[in-house]
Amino acid sequence: MSARPINRRRLLLSGAAAAGASALGVPAIAQARRKVRLGYLHVVAVDGHIWTGLDRGSFDREGIDFELHEFNTGPEVFEAMMRGKTDVASAGGVISNYLALGRGRGFLINDIEVATAQLWVRPSLGINKFADLRGKRIATTMKTTAHIFLDRALKANNIAPSEVEIVNASMPDAVKAFIAGQVPAVALWVPFNVAVREALPDAVKLVDASAFYPQSAVLGGWAARLDYYADNKEVLSRIIRAWIDANDHMVRNPAAATEALQVHYKSSRPQDIAEAFKAQKLYSAREWRRLYADGTVLKWLQQASDFFMADAGVTGAQRASDYFDTQLYLAATG
Repeated sequence: MSARPINRRRLLLSGAAAAGASALGVPAIAQARRKVRLGYLHVVAVDGHIWTGLDRGSFDREGIDFELHEFNTGPEVFEAMMRGKTDVASAGGVISNYLALGRGRGFLINDIEVATAQLWVRPSLGINKFADLRGKRIATTMKTTAHIFLDRALKANNIAPSEVEIVNASMPDAVKAFIAGQVPAVALWVPFNVAVREALPDAVKLVDASAFYPQSAVLGGWAARLDYYADNKEVLSRIIRAWIDANDHMVRNPAAATEALQVHYKSSRPQDIAEAFKAQKLYSAREWRRLYADGTVLKWLQQASDFFMADAGVTGAQRASDYFDTQLYLAATG
């Protein structure tokens, strides 16, 4: 785990944004500033809103000071929160697993991970098509977006998950195993596809998650520890309001938002960031309000939870209507 301090550039940008808001006549922040320990996954679909909001001063204007803790996988994000190392978490499809098990309360959705998950294979190791996967090893990180996607991709191609051997590993290790030839296939999420393309020019992407949308949708979003949620709803509402500002900027100005994110992904090329940005589906705050209000968000969350619980043999798990609070968002946008 690494706590990432806010750098000088971000502080300057936040200050400039706040000054601009003041010039426009926005009222000064009346509430006390709050430090929030935030655990997150460093991929555009998960932390794109965080960096955009920090750079624009969105969280600063709401009196939120994040202490940032970066992790390699969603399960690591949630496990740290459950140990009390963080207060709030932002992750991908894994939220539908941990929240259904009662390990936090969801309160905000970032996006639909339309094409973030991908299945890559190596023809040099005998895998050219789906049928070749029977009896073979596929590396992925279980209980994540990639795991849900792999299950759906296999079944859509008439392969039962029991007909393959799923090797569970952190995503960095899963990709390393694939590149090293220890497994002939890997179900990953962007931007790990970049490492595969660069190391293995002959590797083939069989399919990505967009093949199964909109019939199925995997949501990524935010959750809080149960005790933190109970005592800090006003703070969570501030986070939501700041997120709305960042989100609508990203929706209205995708090219500018993508370019601005580049500084936070120094090892990635601009085209890689643009690809990752397009792999998520964003809605405006107004559109999200409709999806919260009409039950669509809860339906999508429940679909993913049903998969995770069935895969783990868990009965009696919490329903999405119990583990995800839609009212905080609806109040913030009302």
